Amino acid sequence: MPLSHVDLHCHSTASDGTLSPREVVQLAKDSGLSALSLTDHDTIAGNAEATSAALELNLDFLPGIEISCIFPKPGLMHLLGYGVDPRSDSLTMLTRKLIEGRDGRNLEIIERLQSLNVAITLQEVEDVAGGDVIARPHIAQVLIKKGYVTNTKQAFDKYLAPGGLAFFDKEVFTSREAIGMIHHAGGVVVLAHPVQLKHTNSAQLEQSLKNLVDLGLDGIEVIHSDHDEAAVTQLTQFADKFNLLKTGGSDFHGARKPGVQMGIANGRKIPREWFDAIVSRVKKQ
Repeated sequence: MPLSHVDLHCHSTASDGTLSPREVVQLAKDSGLSALSLTDHDTIAGNAEATSAALELNLDFLPGIEISCIFPKPGLMHLLGYGVDPRSDSLTMLTRKLIEGRDGRNLEIIERLQSLNVAITLQEVEDVAGGDVIARPHIAQVLIKKGYVTNTKQAFDKYLAPGGLAFFDKEVFTSREAIGMIHHAGGVVVLAHPVQLKHTNSAQLEQSLKNLVDLGLDGIEVIHSDHDEAAVTQLTQFADKFNLLKTGGSDFHGARKPGVQMGIANGRKIPREWFDAIVSRVKKQ
């Protein structure tokens, strides 16, 4: 009989987490999870290692990716792709363009920091990152190391978040393009942490969901570390209304989000049946 809970939103050193893909899988096993999906930002580079580790540890595993899409500020739209085929030409093009967008954004941010008399180089950030994807938390880590800020929050508030002195956007795909590419790669598309769209009322959120459903959205992340009880209730209702898959995840990043625990999202566990429903949908793609 499979265990009762899973985690469908985790990050490793392949993007901006602090544990390797193998270590993420080991922690999932140690945490009593029966299944896991690795959803690194803009890359599937960690999925091969995670798949191998999951087989060794007898943990069910689903390859994943998290993609940022163009969306009006101050909101953020991230889409999760589950069950994507790593050999897909569509996915190869998608990840290549996403990495190119990140690389261009990183150079722009570093140049803006340098113009503010912040002594930082791309090489320093690459040394900290150590993986295929360089992200803003890596830049923040260098800023902390060199004494320009005292913690990650201060780095983002002052320099790296929207409105920050060195902020530069990177999103390169519309939601229509991202959904189409994930589907073409055999994957299922889920809207991540809808509260980060930062809508001011439920009618706006409902309209955004309807727009995404019309484009082919398959599911919505109901349980997340940023979702309180009211959000979970509302998102459950929207999932039922639009006949969407329900998903959930901790958004685990390791030491970069020390308050987030693997397999637990704001005190809630993610039901095993949600993982099974996604796997079933993937098989029908």
